[in-house]
Amino acid sequence: MPRPTPAPTSGARPSPPAEQDERARLRYAWRVLSVVGLASIVTALGSSSLNVALPEVVRHFDSSAAAASWILLSFMLANTVLMVVFGRLADMFGRRSLYLWGLAVYTGASLLLGFAPTDWYVVGLRVVQAAGGAMLLTNSAALLTDAFPRRHLGRGMGIYIASFSVAQLAGPTLGGFLTHRFGWEWVFWYNVPLGVLCLVWGAVTLRRTEAATGERGIDVPGNLLVLVSLGGLLFGLSQAADLGWTDPVVLGGIVLFAVLVPVFVLVERRSRHPVVDVRLFADRVFALDLLASFLSTVGRMAVVLLIALFYQAVHGEDPVSAGLKVLPLSVAMTVASMCAGPLHGWLGARMTALLGNVVGTAGLLVLLSFVSADAGYAVICLGMVLVGAGAGMFMPATATSLLDRLPAHRVGIVNAMRLMVQNTGVVVSTALALSLVTGPLPAALRPAVFAGTLSHVSPGDVAHLVTGYRIALGVLTAVSVLAVLASLFSRRQPGRRPEPVRPSGGPAS
Repeated sequence: MPRPTPAPTSGARPSPPAEQDERARLRYAWRVLSVVGLASIVTALGSSSLNVALPEVVRHFDSSAAAASWILLSFMLANTVLMVVFGRLADMFGRRSLYLWGLAVYTGASLLLGFAPTDWYVVGLRVVQAAGGAMLLTNSAALLTDAFPRRHLGRGMGIYIASFSVAQLAGPTLGGFLTHRFGWEWVFWYNVPLGVLCLVWGAVTLRRTEAATGERGIDVPGNLLVLVSLGGLLFGLSQAADLGWTDPVVLGGIVLFAVLVPVFVLVERRSRHPVVDVRLFADRVFALDLLASFLSTVGRMAVVLLIALFYQAVHGEDPVSAGLKVLPLSVAMTVASMCAGPLHGWLGARMTALLGNVVGTAGLLVLLSFVSADAGYAVICLGMVLVGAGAGMFMPATATSLLDRLPAHRVGIVNAMRLMVQNTGVVVSTALALSLVTGPLPAALRPAVFAGTLSHVSPGDVAHLVTGYRIALGVLTAVSVLAVLASLFSRRQPGRRPEPVRPSGGPAS
């Protein structure tokens, strides 16, 4: 983020009306942040708490390994493929209405999930919940970018990212406690009161926004290609843990994606209203920023899930204890996110992002070097703290560098592109981790990993699971090193700040 412009040296002060206008805008921006921050806590609670509570849900429904994976992955897959669609609709029809609808859908689905009769009903309702989450995530950073004066955006974005960290801080421990004490339903139900509160506060606080006048219309072929190509890739990856990497279903999903990507690029270059503005990738730095975001997410996102499963499957601990064990990662991420604003002002957004990737990679190296059945908790805790601190520095810095100084009519779609790339990284990270961790085990024992009972069912196979952990952490570390390189190459020379290329037919800013 660029440093604030220095005051004029002539001694002239800004006019009082200008000062009052900025103060009024900043007051509204903080109210918007309160809405967005609370909503981010609601959605992040839903994912972070389930990472730890998954074994309890699996045991309740006696789920297969495939169903256990899809309880997590169905949300990620649906959320990702819907992200760009809702980003486009937000730019066309206004962010306020779509944001409030997202809160209503997410909260309603959370309530219904507690009444699901089977594990596959849980999977289906998670898809509905994901649709609401996509409406929220697409609009959150865009609402903040619209509301905050540019020189305060880094601070606001850091607090917004920190709100996710707060939820990830409380989610694992709270989710583990509620499911262990009151039942699996409460991993979904405790989102409902917060969702209702946020919906009411958002309706009161958020101002109505004008619909875009120059870029109306939806790119139907482009949206279908996103759904089919990305859906095929993520479906194939999600099945790798159960079927193996050489299975025709897994290879078919990857090949389908590879074939349709060039077709998608050609279609989008000819579209008047592209769902993804491929011309933005002509800016090498923009493309590298998105690549770094994807690789960083792949490298770090599965760590909470892996460590929570490790202490349940290898050490036989309950969800509450496992949730407490992963707490340091979220604490570190919260603190680092809260410090994002001062770091941006001191180092700049891109240098902060690079530093975050370096710190996160160091944490993965620590986990890779010391993970074992009898590893002391102190060294595992150190690795998690470094991973969390790195993520807390990287995420707000990258969001700021991508969205700052965009024309208002492009913020929604560019933010949706950022989130789509990030969410794709979440699914790839989870699918890779679950596949590699359970790979050395016989197929019959894989459900015991997700249920957290492997150390009781087959103690002799714990060593094979630890081997799987080393393989998974090795792959994640290698991906994180690539993220460091992408961040390094994306750093701009001083004074350069090209604007994104506007598609043909778009309005002038």
